[in-house]
Amino acid sequence: MTQLDSPSSFGVTETRTEPQRVPEIPDKPGTPPGVAHARAYRPELQGLRALAVVLVVVYHVWLGRVSGGVDVFFVITGFLIVGQLFRASERGGIRFGPMWARMIKRLFPAALTVLLSIMVASLVWLPEQRWFQTISEVVAAATYWENWRLAIDSTDYFAQHNEASPVQHFWSLSIQGQFYVAMPLVVALVALVAKLCRLRLKGVLTAVLLALFGTSLWYSMWLTETTQQVAYFHSLTRVWEFMLGGLLALFITSVSLPRWLRILLGWVGVIGLAICGVVLQVGTMFPGYVALWPTLSAVFVLLAGATDSKIGADRWLSSRPLEFIGNISYALYLWHWPLLVIYLAVNGIAKPDWLAGSVLIGAALLLATITYYGVEEPVRRSKIGVVRPWRAYAFGVAVLVAVVGAAQGWQAYGENLAQAAVQEAEPDQHPGALVMTGGAEARESYDEEPIPSMIAIPDEQAELTNGTCEILPRGPEVEVCQTSNAATATKRLVIVGDSHAQSLLGAFDPLVEKNNWHITVMRRPGCPFSVNSELFPNRTSCVAWNKAVVPEIIQRRPDAVIVMGTYQVRPGLRERLPEGFIAQWRKLYEANLPVVAIRDNPRYTYQSTECVEEHGADDPECIGVRSELYHAVPPYQGRLDIPPNVRFVDLSDLYCDSYVCQPIIGNVRVYRDENHITETYMSTMSPTVEKRVKRALGW
Repeated sequence: MTQLDSPSSFGVTETRTEPQRVPEIPDKPGTPPGVAHARAYRPELQGLRALAVVLVVVYHVWLGRVSGGVDVFFVITGFLIVGQLFRASERGGIRFGPMWARMIKRLFPAALTVLLSIMVASLVWLPEQRWFQTISEVVAAATYWENWRLAIDSTDYFAQHNEASPVQHFWSLSIQGQFYVAMPLVVALVALVAKLCRLRLKGVLTAVLLALFGTSLWYSMWLTETTQQVAYFHSLTRVWEFMLGGLLALFITSVSLPRWLRILLGWVGVIGLAICGVVLQVGTMFPGYVALWPTLSAVFVLLAGATDSKIGADRWLSSRPLEFIGNISYALYLWHWPLLVIYLAVNGIAKPDWLAGSVLIGAALLLATITYYGVEEPVRRSKIGVVRPWRAYAFGVAVLVAVVGAAQGWQAYGENLAQAAVQEAEPDQHPGALVMTGGAEARESYDEEPIPSMIAIPDEQAELTNGTCEILPRGPEVEVCQTSNAATATKRLVIVGDSHAQSLLGAFDPLVEKNNWHITVMRRPGCPFSVNSELFPNRTSCVAWNKAVVPEIIQRRPDAVIVMGTYQVRPGLRERLPEGFIAQWRKLYEANLPVVAIRDNPRYTYQSTECVEEHGADDPECIGVRSELYHAVPPYQGRLDIPPNVRFVDLSDLYCDSYVCQPIIGNVRVYRDENHITETYMSTMSPTVEKRVKRALGW
């Protein structure tokens, strides 16, 4: 998955909370001056919402950074919802049916309208290889678990290479949707306990909110420190931000501050929010304790309230322009991100210039205004679900089915395209690696389009055709996949290592049926077969995994162990043979197991398929130069510390000729991303791989 704040991604986005005019307890006569009491309508809160969404849009479009505005929205949501639930509980109880019906009417229409629009725009303008990712995220967004989808992808080695989708910003909406469902149940349970125990509801609820706040903040700090990518999207790491707003809602009427201090707090909050994303790398530091910066800034603004001062921040926040932006903030948030992502994809750039960014923001404002007045308000003011809440639920289900159904239809269309490309492909039109060894005639042009098709590229990850997998019950998580012919196999091989070792399956899998070889695969993406963690120096899990797989390999007594023999074939002649590789091979030597070490394939700094789509296969930008990637003499040649059980197989001539490394060879796309070989191309390498491995082992 695209990393937050990386050149190809602007990280994450934010969302609006509850309706603009939230029912509140009217001011009580005789309230002391300086008490920030609840009012029927707080225009400065609308201004705070407007400020947050403007920062989100500006930071994303022009600065390519994350603003921290999402944390403000979480605080506002907690402030409004907990306050409403507390007052409802004191008045006699929460009416779940009408409450959730109003939520559906408010959130679903605009969100699902934008999702439908995103699907149409993506079908027209996004590259085909991004379709399936977008489809799956549309479904996740529509069903309010997009944040979990992104959290899972952040730990998936292959998904980490995904570009930011047009619906990635729905992660925060998903967390808020989960809060809207869970918090009423929590407050209702607390109210029941307080009633049964004859305790004051406010005291019990305060204790619960404090417990949730402290636990979530601690967990947020811990997970941010250990796995920040997961922490960013994790629902439980964000609970404390809602609870902070909820605690403020319970006690804001009890806080009495002098006017000068409230004026100061208001401006400290506004300025703090404005500069948060400049001072902090929000995308890589949040949501641990650092997120206290924007959340406390929001609290300061809410505490300041209405100062009735000409120099108060609330006077500016209550202005008509900010009130208008606050009204359309939800729709503005929904529209700005897909417009940005699709614009960048169409133009093949990482960031818009100031003029293009201005046009994008203007378009987002226009679409947001149309959506607010043409979709949000008509549905919100309609009588759907007013008397019978189930009608609002039926309405929600209907629009949800429409979106998910459209996504599934798009999925089926894409799968049919991919399948048709495979079925119509003629072998003589797609010789692939055979043209590099003289096994097929090289042509300047072919009658058919290259394979795999662009839409099939994301699925070009090699797997065993007929294999079963299991997780070993002891030690660190080790997944072992193997073919089912163990009893009759003529030879038994183990392929072990990272995703590049896994890619070799494309060449070895056809040999299972051809030669009756038994294949066992032990792979962990990002973890080469080494005593060290090569890709991530501080990742102890790779070291533990490598330590665990060695006895498993030895126990199986294979006829050969297939590993990667070099590492990091990148521009600048960075190819090397790490010491950790040799140390691991030595363990197999002590067990008298033969090792076949395969020279690695080139790695680039760009997405090969997208480069070809944008510039063409013959463009120098998409073609590697062999002399800049491979040493003339392999780094293992002449090494005296390599154990005698190791035999090297050089496949570099299947990726590059004497001078260049083409992105399409023999009418077959070589790469699925910037460094992984497609299963289709690897399968065309199978005859050569078989011949060279047999020669190396003397079979």
